[in-house]
Amino acid sequence: MRRYLISLIIIVTSGLISAGNLPADKARGIFAAVGVGPRLPVSDFSRDAAVGYGFNVELSYTDNEYLPFFLFAKIGFEQYPGSNDLYEATQYSNFATSSIPVNLGARYYFAPMLENVVLFLPYLELSAAFNYYSKLHQFKVGSGRSNYSEDISKVGGSAGIGISMFIMEVLASYNYFHSNQFVSVDLKVRLPLYISY
Repeated sequence: MRRYLISLIIIVTSGLISAGNLPADKARGIFAAVGVGPRLPVSDFSRDAAVGYGFNVELSYTDNEYLPFFLFAKIGFEQYPGSNDLYEATQYSNFATSSIPVNLGARYYFAPMLENVVLFLPYLELSAAFNYYSKLHQFKVGSGRSNYSEDISKVGGSAGIGISMFIMEVLASYNYFHSNQFVSVDLKVRLPLYISY
């Protein structure tokens, strides 16, 4: 048994020695991610909307020979119900906000925090964003007001911090749009589509 083990170690070691240094510092690739999580309205937005939910799909690219960060494009869908305070203080019977955010930005991964058991990589993410909103306004019977929907678009931005465990990630972001600010927390699954060394 020892002979087989020693032979295996010699074969693996000689294979690594003959392979030379792998150019891991010149990796490039395309990655896809799917994220889902809660959306917490803040500031003016919190007066009309309650905690909502959202999901997104993302493509990112890196070529760390030229870029020290990842570039990404992300599109999502978010839904916010009306807040209880809004229903109690007004003639609303239903108020709902749906949005489709599109983000373009960059993500920077820092050195690992833990390496013994699981590799935890903290990261910072910044993006410019465009958000299309559809707001449904429905009023109580007898209020004398007509129901209507409102479609608007806004430009804003997002800043977030996260922890990556390679395939799984958690990201908390502050998203700024005039009168529609919110904090999002996403649990993400990230998979490589193409990697080249």
